Amino acid sequence: MAFESLTDKLQNVFKNLRSKGRLTEEDVKTALKEVKMALLEADVNFKVVKQFVKSVEERAIGQDVMNGLNPGQMVIKIVNEEMVALMGSETTEIAMQPGKSITVIMMVGLQGAGKTTATAKIAGKLKTKGKKSLLVACDIYRPAAIEQLQINGKKMEVDVFSMGTDHKPTEIAQEAIRYAEKNGHNVVILDTAGRLHVDEDMMQELEDIKASVSVHQTLLVVDAMTGQDAVNVAKEFDEKVGIDGVILTKLDGDTRGGAALSIRAVTGRPILYVGMGEKLSDMEQFYPDRMANRILGMGDVLSLIEKAQESIDIDEEKGRDMAQRMKKGKFDFEDYLESMKQMRNMGGLSSILSMLPGMGIKAGDLDGMIDEKQLAHMEAIVLSMTPEERRNPKLLNPRRKHRIANGAGVDIAVVNRFIKQFEQSQKVMKQFGGGGKRGRGMFGGFPGMGGGRFPF
Repeated sequence: MAFESLTDKLQNVFKNLRSKGRLTEEDVKTALKEVKMALLEADVNFKVVKQFVKSVEERAIGQDVMNGLNPGQMVIKIVNEEMVALMGSETTEIAMQPGKSITVIMMVGLQGAGKTTATAKIAGKLKTKGKKSLLVACDIYRPAAIEQLQINGKKMEVDVFSMGTDHKPTEIAQEAIRYAEKNGHNVVILDTAGRLHVDEDMMQELEDIKASVSVHQTLLVVDAMTGQDAVNVAKEFDEKVGIDGVILTKLDGDTRGGAALSIRAVTGRPILYVGMGEKLSDMEQFYPDRMANRILGMGDVLSLIEKAQESIDIDEEKGRDMAQRMKKGKFDFEDYLESMKQMRNMGGLSSILSMLPGMGIKAGDLDGMIDEKQLAHMEAIVLSMTPEERRNPKLLNPRRKHRIANGAGVDIAVVNRFIKQFEQSQKVMKQFGGGGKRGRGMFGGFPGMGGGRFPF
């Protein structure tokens, strides 16, 4: 996950600051040297780091901070505020044309950055806001580009316009807008060709498209895993073609994340969305304050709630019914499977925990504390049950348990332990009304999620 190393290092710095009753200027400067090194190692632009540390230091060694009741926390607050300012302070939306006018968006970027996939993801996001988008295949050079756009468009249930590879991108763009006017689309998204590097032919083609149709928003897609190269690409595209915003992909990968902290400061252009996974639904709007909280290990509950609302396919009546059964201790194995599905849609338990503040756990430690293999075994056990057994665990006699163990590929002792933990969880849920007194959430009493190495 992006920023893991940076988050861990910053948390160590903050821990040292909190442990001191009072701070001297030397304490602050020493801490900021460590912050500076952590940011540089995260591949944040050197000039950006230099200005960031200078801004924090000027505020942190002021009289109000140094003589305050809790100077350590004040310094952390300043670091947070300056990091938010660095990434743009306010959330920026894609600017739409007023009324029924068609908004034309041109997607640009290097080959391999995930531009075609991002194009479909953006259309999906706009669809949730009531927009009817038309995806346009303007990449006539990469053989699979048109097919990829069509497949992704179908998944998102968004229309795709293509004229094959025998027409110029300018002609395709013009025809697509005429098609959109006739068919009631209010957003046209042009998926243009990428190259392995920035070259004059590529830039000229983009300029030609801009000259042939009215492009209202030019969005650059860059790969977060390329670090400072992503920032350099953004700067070059902005200088030669002009961009209105950036979409940062692969921020969930093994990346140092420096691009997210540098792009706004270097180009002056906002990050609009970030890609946090392979699935078409894994595109998040970029909130500078929430991203700063994640980087500093302060959690991101708002994004977690939004992710839950988007990912969990459950109607109100079904949700109330499940809550009532949990309170009464009647939570069965069918409910367990449903909850596992919900958790997986939200990125898994590690992803959920990383967004919770105050866990007292470093991001890098989560994988070691959560046994995903054990969770997979638990799910295999439930899937090996018949529907009747899932709804009525009392049916599980020794013969049935042996059959289930064979079906799940585990020892009978594992099945017995799992069922015993589940029964205990039901009793706890009933005793505490499904979570009230001890703050247990929906995942709290599940075997493999709370009774084992991760007690919550």
